[in-house]
Amino acid sequence: MIAVIQRVSQATLHIDGALQASIQQGFMVLLGIHVNDTPEDVAYLAGKIAGLRVFSDEEGKMNLDLQAINGELLLVSQFTLYAATRKGNRPSFLESARPEQAIPLYELLINTLSEKLGKKIQTGVFGADMQINLTNDGPVTIIIDSKNP
Repeated sequence: MIAVIQRVSQATLHIDGALQASIQQGFMVLLGIHVNDTPEDVAYLAGKIAGLRVFSDEEGKMNLDLQAINGELLLVSQFTLYAATRKGNRPSFLESARPEQAIPLYELLINTLSEKLGKKIQTGVFGADMQINLTNDGPVTIIIDSKNP
């Protein structure tokens, strides 16, 4: 699994012009699920995301995690993170998990993060055409790959 984590001051997600999700300070996470991913990848990634200390403490140092700031999280599945672009100009998505494999792992990550953070997280809709607006705070963007711990 690959997670692209952006520290945001706000983020919104719309589907067909309707507001689906909205958060204030926290993380906007784009999630790529690989054909070889398992629940162990979910557990690893959930622990890393929940414990990631990139919010400023009273001295201005990146030292606080999402819970310490009472931050919010918006999680969006994005199969294009596993695009293969070596040959030609049209990406191949053969490394991205098919919905029958990806959806249960996506839902497991939603539940695991909600438990770790002690609150419901916001999500997109798997497979939907979504429009996301966000303000990247910093900017801070971190990429975590469960296959490269």
